[in-house]
Amino acid sequence: MAGTEGGRPSIFPTVLYADAKAGVRQLTEALGFTELTMYEGEDGTVLHAELTQGNGAIMVGSKGRGGVFDTAMKGAGPAGVYVVVDDVDAHHRRAVEHGVEILMPPTDQDYGSRDYLARDAEGNICSFGTYAPEIAA
Repeated sequence: MAGTEGGRPSIFPTVLYADAKAGVRQLTEALGFTELTMYEGEDGTVLHAELTQGNGAIMVGSKGRGGVFDTAMKGAGPAGVYVVVDDVDAHHRRAVEHGVEILMPPTDQDYGSRDYLARDAEGNICSFGTYAPEIAA
């Protein structure tokens, strides 16, 4: 995948799921993320998980477990995440094979990127593409 040099990202999109275990399964099996860590409550609720893709990462948790963040996110709506991948078409095929809802097939953009758009099981929008903005040090 693009940007596999590692390090510590400074921005982590955070997504809450009614069924966080199913969300993590879909993100890893169908959309190519790698589970870095998962912390569960005694009842199996996902308290916190971190998933990586290239040199980026997202944080995942369960809805309805209480706490300040869960309360603040209540009714906040789905999140959108853009992920850089080397081979958009292969990534798209994998997502389709796993039944992911595709909103836009791989498409060449005017600005030089090749992207596709998907919706995960809880309505979050994931864009996958070749555009990788460079951020100055």
